Amino acid sequence: MASPPDATAGKLFAGLPPIGEAGEQFVQLVQRSGLLIERIVSSGQASPPGFWYDQPEAEWVLLLQGEALLRFADEDEARRLQAGDWLDIAAHRRHRVEWTAPDRLTIWLAVFYGDEGRHPAEAGRQRCEASTECLRPSGEVV
Repeated sequence: MASPPDATAGKLFAGLPPIGEAGEQFVQLVQRSGLLIERIVSSGQASPPGFWYDQPEAEWVLLLQGEALLRFADEDEARRLQAGDWLDIAAHRRHRVEWTAPDRLTIWLAVFYGDEGRHPAEAGRQRCEASTECLRPSGEVV
């Protein structure tokens, strides 16, 4: 008889930072070949002026809580995202976070998939390097 597959579990809303934390918090939930799932928590953060994400992997993002303005380089207006809104962002589609609510936590679930010769976890590490706090599900700071 075959053994059941391994399972990993956690609590998505556990270990949330306090409102107004200096940097965003990135928690890597699942890492597999060609796949990275992260929980991102913001409270008032935005992309630096003039900075645009231009990622080699696609990103599916769901706003679980809070509010944000997400801007695409090829659109005139930023999109207002509220809890329950999701987007599938194609690889290399330039985008930036214009604003997140400063008075409450904005919680994102981001799924990075596909790549051009690199593992999406590499992109996660780069985002973590720009952040003040990046955690693995075990609580290990990276």
